[in-house]
Amino acid sequence: MIWAVVSYVAIPETLRRRSHRHPALNNAPKLTTTPAGIPGDPLNLFIVAPEEKLVSAMLKSGWYPADPVTLKSSLRIAVDSVARRPYDEAPVSALLLFGKIQDLAFEKPEGGNPRERHHVRFWKAPGDGKPAWWGAATFDRSVGLSHTTGQITHHIAAEVDKERELILQTLKSGGFQSISRENGFQKSAGKNGGGDPWQSDGSLGIAEWDPAS
Repeated sequence: MIWAVVSYVAIPETLRRRSHRHPALNNAPKLTTTPAGIPGDPLNLFIVAPEEKLVSAMLKSGWYPADPVTLKSSLRIAVDSVARRPYDEAPVSALLLFGKIQDLAFEKPEGGNPRERHHVRFWKAPGDGKPAWWGAATFDRSVGLSHTTGQITHHIAAEVDKERELILQTLKSGGFQSISRENGFQKSAGKNGGGDPWQSDGSLGIAEWDPAS
């Protein structure tokens, strides 16, 4: 009975799933890096969709695109954080994947100021197949000094899986039909570029847009 289930159900199903995987998932990266080369936030999302569908789903669900990091935006986020004033499009710091900074970044503030916010960065996956995006979603819980460099930074909450699930729910509400998770993708714990600890069940959240819809 065990042999039959393994040989005729489990193994064929595993092979079928692998054959339909996006090629970017093979030998995939696990972490981002800071511009200084320090391991950054963990990757916890993989989105298969044209850019306009991803952007539309995020905006439709009340997420704001982050402003570019400029002197003006950097001064504003600093002042608004201290004064506890809203800045819904506050910039997010640069993290690198495939040697480049994020292509897209979105945030959803909490508490009425930039100190606390849900945010996610997306990098376009290399290759000529279906358009796909790697994502790193975390929650900024406070502003303080980096434990690694001493620079002013946001500190993230450790439970990154909550942010992964928030983005998956956002995309589902935005019209994405296929939502799944790949177990055993990520480590169970680590530290980001600011020295903040994070923990995970190791699953990669996957969302795919159906072009027929």
